[in-house]
Amino acid sequence: MRTQAINGLQWSLMDNLANSGITFLVGLVLARLLSPVEFGLLGILTVFVNVSNAIVDGGFGLALIRKNNATENDYNTVFYSNLFVSLLLMLVLIVSSGGIAMFFNQPLLKDLMPAMSLLLLINSLAIVQRTLLIKKIDFKTQAKISLVASIGSGIVGIGMALIGLGVWSLVAQQLLRQGLQTSFLWKWGDWRPRWSFSKESFRDLFGFGSKVLVANLINTFYKNIYLFVIGKVYTAEQLGQYNRAEQFNLMFTNNLTNVLQKVTMPVLSKVQDDKKRLRDLYRKITIYSAMITFPLVFGLAAAAKAVVVVLVGEKWLPAVEYLQIISCYGAIYPLQILNLNLLNVLKRSDLLLKLEVFKKILFIPVIVVGCMGSLRGMLWMAVLYYYVEFFINSYYSKFLIDYGIGSQIKDVFPIYLLCVGISALILSYTFFIEIYWLLLLVQILSAVVFYYFAFELWNKQEYKELKGIVLSYFRSK
Repeated sequence: MRTQAINGLQWSLMDNLANSGITFLVGLVLARLLSPVEFGLLGILTVFVNVSNAIVDGGFGLALIRKNNATENDYNTVFYSNLFVSLLLMLVLIVSSGGIAMFFNQPLLKDLMPAMSLLLLINSLAIVQRTLLIKKIDFKTQAKISLVASIGSGIVGIGMALIGLGVWSLVAQQLLRQGLQTSFLWKWGDWRPRWSFSKESFRDLFGFGSKVLVANLINTFYKNIYLFVIGKVYTAEQLGQYNRAEQFNLMFTNNLTNVLQKVTMPVLSKVQDDKKRLRDLYRKITIYSAMITFPLVFGLAAAAKAVVVVLVGEKWLPAVEYLQIISCYGAIYPLQILNLNLLNVLKRSDLLLKLEVFKKILFIPVIVVGCMGSLRGMLWMAVLYYYVEFFINSYYSKFLIDYGIGSQIKDVFPIYLLCVGISALILSYTFFIEIYWLLLLVQILSAVVFYYFAFELWNKQEYKELKGIVLSYFRSK
C-alpha cells in the first residue's frame, strides 16, 4: 500500500503540475498581454461555472470511489445523471446570461456566459472516466492527458491574445483544455456507457452523494463568494488583481490539496476498518503535508513582491498585498481538507454536511465586511474565519480516530512557527534589495538553505521518513 500510495502521489503531483503548472505559466504570459479587467471578467464567469460543476458531479464521483463493489449499472447511472444535470444547468446559465450581465454591469458577460457554460457538458462526459482512473490509483494516465491538454490549450490561448481577442482568449483556453482532457480520457479509457439506468443504484449512490453534493455546493459557493462580492461591490480591475493573487496562492495550496485528496481517499479507504492503522497513517499524512505546504506558502508570501513584478509586471503590484493576506490562511487549507476527507473515508457524509452548514453561518460576517467595508478588511476577516474553521473541521477527528485539534496542533504548530520565522527573515530582504530579479533570486536561495538546515538540525522523525521516501524515489530512477 505504501508503494502504491507513493506511486500515486508521484503521478498525481505530476498531473497537477501539468494541469495547473503549465496553465499557471500560460496565465503569466496572458497576464502580460491582457489587462486586469479581462481577468476580472473571467473571475465572474468562474463563480457560476464552479458552482454549477459542483451540482453536475452531485457527489456521485466520490460515492463511486468509496464503493468497493461498484457495478456497471452504477457507472451508467452516474454517467446519464451527470449528463442530464449538465444540460439543464447549461440552459439555466444561457437564459440567465443577460440578467448576470446587468447585475455586474458588464455587457460582455451576455456573450461570454453561453460559451463558458459548455464547460459543464464537457466536464460531465469525463467524470466516470476520471473516477475509474482514481479508483485504480492510475494517475500516470491522467498526468499524460493533462500535459497534452494544458500545452495545447495554452498555445491557442496565447495565440488568440496576441491577435487581440482579449477575454475570449481566456475563455477559449478553458474550453479547449477541458475538451482535450475529456477527449483523451475517452480515447485511453476502456469504459463506455451502455443504455441502462438503475433506480436502486441511483438511490444507493445518491444516499451518500446527496449529502456530499450539498456540502460541496455550499463550500464551492463560499470559496467563490469573494469573486462574486468583489465583482459586484468593487471594480473589474480589483477583481482581476485579486484573481491574479489567488492564482499564485492556488499554485501551491490547490495543487497539494488535490494531490492529497485524490491519493489519500482510495488509500485510507482500504484501512478504514482498522482505526489504529488509519490514525497512524492519517497522522503521518498530516505532518508530511505541513512540512511541504508551510514552507511553500509562507515563502511565497515573503517573496510576493518580487514574484509578482518579475513574472507578470508592475501593473499587477496591487495583487502583492492580496497575495500576502491570502497566504496567511492558504497555508492551512490542505490540513482542513484532510480533516474533511476523513469523514468521506469513514462514510460520514452526514457529519460533513452538518459541518459545512454550521461553518458557512459563521462566514456571514466576512461577506458583510466585504459589502460594507473594504476588500482588504474582507480578506483579513477571512483569515480569522479560516483558522476558526480549522478547529471546527478537526472536531470529529477526535471522536472518529482519536486525532483531534490538540494532537494536530502539537504535531504541526512547531513546523508552523519555524516557517513563519524563516519567511519573516526572507521578507526583510525587500528593504535592502531594489532590483526585483536579484531580490527574488536571493530570497529563493536563502529559503532553500534555511529550510534545509533547519529541518536537518531538528531531525524530526517524519522529516527523516519524508526525506527517505524522496531519496528512495530518485535512487530508483
